[in-house]
Amino acid sequence: MPDLILEDRRESGVILLTLNKPDSRNALSPDLRKALTDRFAALYDDPDARCVVVTGDEKAFVAGADLKDMARMGTAEITRSNVRRMWQVIGQCPIPFIAAVRGVALGGGCELAMHADIIIAGEGARFGQPEIKVGIMPGGGGTQRLTRAVGKFKAMKMMLTGDPITGREAFDMGLASECVSDEAVLERALELAEQIAALPPLAARRIKEVVLAGQDTSLDAGLMLERRTFDTLFDTEDKAEGMNAFIEKRKPEFKGK
Repeated sequence: MPDLILEDRRESGVILLTLNKPDSRNALSPDLRKALTDRFAALYDDPDARCVVVTGDEKAFVAGADLKDMARMGTAEITRSNVRRMWQVIGQCPIPFIAAVRGVALGGGCELAMHADIIIAGEGARFGQPEIKVGIMPGGGGTQRLTRAVGKFKAMKMMLTGDPITGREAFDMGLASECVSDEAVLERALELAEQIAALPPLAARRIKEVVLAGQDTSLDAGLMLERRTFDTLFDTEDKAEGMNAFIEKRKPEFKGK
């Protein structure tokens, strides 16, 4: 059986994960969910990992859930399947995560992309939450993440009709960081990942941590968290290296310490 996820690990600390189930357009079957969960869980304790990029192929990022698997399930079975563990592990991943989206990103695919910190969308990409068309609703965070990303009225239109939007529309409504030609998606995502990987990894992790923790709190609570986390970076070697390199007009070498 071929690897469900192809991994390309670079000396820079960039890790490219390519979903590899073209026969089902990378539908989130139990085995692919487990593989994704395991790969992301491994990043938690990986001192060399600085940025992860997830992509599919030219036709599909992820086409959604595996309906052949879900069609036989009732409430008890879907609860016992523990599908939410994957979303928890990916959502709490401490390193920056970039989604490089070509082709369809539907249902769980759209939700997987929305777990990323940066989304690079191809012009030909298709984002959507079509669960209503098969009698269910988004269950991987779509009702909450999509609404926060694009606002209630655009999100409700997508979820209540199930109709997809293009990569360009996703960018225009705030669902994607950039929209580029389909051919340039992966190259651009990796370029950004290399840029991030060259910067101090402790600062990158703290930025992600504070943004995610603060987005659902009050402004005052978020600002307090920001101030306290900001202060902790002043005892790092990377802070000294970055500031000294700036003063000395040289390129810094960040070590994650």
